[in-house]
Amino acid sequence: MFEFPEISQIQRRAIYLVLGMALAVGAIFFSLAHTNAASINLPGTAATPSYSPIPIPVEIPTLIVVDVAGKVLHPGVYKLKTGSRAIDAIKAAGKQLRGVSLTDINLAQVLVDGQQIIVGAPPVVTSAKSKSGGASKGKITKGTISINSATVAQFEQLPGVGAVMAARIFAYRTAHGPFATIDDLTKVSGMGKSKFANLKSFVRI
Repeated sequence: MFEFPEISQIQRRAIYLVLGMALAVGAIFFSLAHTNAASINLPGTAATPSYSPIPIPVEIPTLIVVDVAGKVLHPGVYKLKTGSRAIDAIKAAGKQLRGVSLTDINLAQVLVDGQQIIVGAPPVVTSAKSKSGGASKGKITKGTISINSATVAQFEQLPGVGAVMAARIFAYRTAHGPFATIDDLTKVSGMGKSKFANLKSFVRI
């Protein structure tokens, strides 16, 4: 009959150590395999949703409000689509009265919210003489000029505005679009408070 050799205490401890290490390694491999399996999306299983910030929509106004005054059939305040032009506002007010000219209005001008259009405004009256009695370029003494349709020459008719300032006003309007209010003239380089105060009664939108 076969007999197992006796195992010394040191050999027994070595065997226990090897078995313990094998169990530890096996546990580590089992844990890693379980983690990888959990991270794989199996067919038919829903993936964990990823959340991202919901963009807040920016509302763009679709309507503007303009005031049509002067010699039109129905003067008043009208709501128009954004991007409407001066001719659209005049049509909304029933068009100009018979015999009224629209040559002083830029009919193709894109309107802005709060703008006023005056149809058949009083003609601009200029003076050929300065206060000292000498000759000078014509300056306004009555009436108003539309700063959104005026030419450089018409800007020069404003009190205190010369050729350089007239060109600056025209260039500013070309670069930034129509003026929203007459106070926007103060944004033009060189247009100080005193100069603006002298001419503001002779301008309109």
